[in-house]
Amino acid sequence: MQETESMDLKHSDSVVDSFIPNSKSTDLIKPSKSGNLDNQPASGEFRVYTRRWIVLAIFVFYSASNAMQWIQFSIIANIVQKYYGISSSWVDWTSMIYMILYIPLVFPGSWILDKLGLRMAAIFGCLGTCLGAWIKVLGVHPNLFYVAFIGQSVVAASQVFILSLPAKLAAVWFGNNQVSSACSIGVFGNQLGIAVGFVLPPILVKNHDDLNLIGQDLQFMFYSVAGFTTLLVVLVVLFFQRSPPTPPSQSAALAEQPKPNQSSPFLHSIKNLICNINYTLLLISYGMNVGVFYAISTLLNQIVLFHYPGAEEDAGRIGLCIVVAGMLGSVCCGIILDKTHRFKETTLGVYIFTMIGMFIYTFTLNTGYIFVVYVTSALLGFAMTGYLPVGFEFAAELTYPEPEGTSSGMLNAGAQVFGILFTMLYSELLENFGDITANLVMAVFLIIGSIITAFIKSDLRRQNAHQMPTTPTA
Repeated sequence: MQETESMDLKHSDSVVDSFIPNSKSTDLIKPSKSGNLDNQPASGEFRVYTRRWIVLAIFVFYSASNAMQWIQFSIIANIVQKYYGISSSWVDWTSMIYMILYIPLVFPGSWILDKLGLRMAAIFGCLGTCLGAWIKVLGVHPNLFYVAFIGQSVVAASQVFILSLPAKLAAVWFGNNQVSSACSIGVFGNQLGIAVGFVLPPILVKNHDDLNLIGQDLQFMFYSVAGFTTLLVVLVVLFFQRSPPTPPSQSAALAEQPKPNQSSPFLHSIKNLICNINYTLLLISYGMNVGVFYAISTLLNQIVLFHYPGAEEDAGRIGLCIVVAGMLGSVCCGIILDKTHRFKETTLGVYIFTMIGMFIYTFTLNTGYIFVVYVTSALLGFAMTGYLPVGFEFAAELTYPEPEGTSSGMLNAGAQVFGILFTMLYSELLENFGDITANLVMAVFLIIGSIITAFIKSDLRRQNAHQMPTTPTA
């Protein structure tokens, strides 16, 4: 049922928006006469709706339900190895399968998002996440690790309908003064899931001597996740909508316009992205940053237990510190971008801070005081995972009016490639040369990424679209 801008709606919008800096209950903007906005409503006004927060909230939890399963096995690697009788490499693969499957699936996933819209992409992703979680319930027996791995693979494949959505959802539902904050909140969902994935498995699954007790713990964990994802499927089907009745901003309206003389708009967008040198540089630098994060997260249990034996729960809590600090960093960066629109400067600053944090983290692991590792990990996480929404928003600016789902999808694909390579390299270096050498190599890659970021030109195309001349109102 279509909403109208009644006084009640305006009041409810203002109550919700009062929690977001620099927000207004509605954005009412006359479109430019020079813009070809044939599909705009007759009133010529752009509006935002209260329901945008419901859609965003559902996405946050749906994204978290998938991300929490990424690190579910790796953070209790020693327990999983003992229970299933497998090598550490197989445990590492439960994390890397997320990265590997994303690469070939990102293109059909982005095509579905572009063609069918947010709602269908969300339904596909949530159903896949739920199906994979229930398959893992069937793989709880010590001889059925392959079944659990199949379930993990189904969940991993479903993330293609998640990682590309924050920038698209923000652009479709939120006005110019909230789009970066909304994107950062959307990325927050992924980080929330990773945080839960770090801290919950070590609490639920204990390192018992009796394998039957470990099996009971695993079964409870698998059932809990499967039940939660089932509830989310119901919420997505009932409440997650494709788009608002009216575009929230001029750039959103322009982006929705059909492109004439393009037989294949999706392939045309891919070509434009590949030929965009600034986007290509961002693709490489973003991939390096996120790739380092993937490597550190996947092997965190092994590193912490090397320096602090028996500290399985501490490993989970340290991972939690990394991600929670990253959530704070994401929100702070989103607010900074909305206030200043200085995308390159923010991206470069966060990148350099990540590099410095990596050096600090490297040389404080072996102090013998685990609380120091908590602090330095939080500093690293604030910048490293706080960088994620900054990269998405900078990509959207550099590539407008190409679909945000496509630009962020390719950005994530690049991150998965670097994640696989860096995780394998990090594991090899850790085993043969120790953690200091492995971490220093990762720090060198962050230095290279910072240099690449410095060469990106600040071509803010979406901001230019927002600043197109508008018809004055009485």
